Amino acid sequence: MKPYKNKINRIRSFALGLIFFGFIIMYGAIFFRENAILVTIFMTLGLLSIIGSTAVYGWIGLLSTKAVQVVCPNCGKHTKVLGRVDMCMYCKEPLTLDPTLEGEEFDISYNRKK
Repeated sequence: MKPYKNKINRIRSFALGLIFFGFIIMYGAIFFRENAILVTIFMTLGLLSIIGSTAVYGWIGLLSTKAVQVVCPNCGKHTKVLGRVDMCMYCKEPLTLDPTLEGEEFDISYNRKK
């Protein structure tokens, strides 16, 4: 199983990946210079990927302002918690705001609605 990361950092990494993916698609248009339709399609797809990344960055920025800021008991740094359980952005310490989950083994399924 992949190591779990903080939700905010994971979404930001996805948005950064969309930007790089968009640039790669746009550079792919170089191989089809003779065909204007394919160049237009590649450039449009790349632009849509970058616009999507901008939307994701805006969304996570708004979500980040609503996140609860806590002090990590392990490293002492301020970090933001989204949902019932999350990880510290710095030391990967499991954090929870739900008193019923304190002492429990970390499981991402605690964030899902039943």
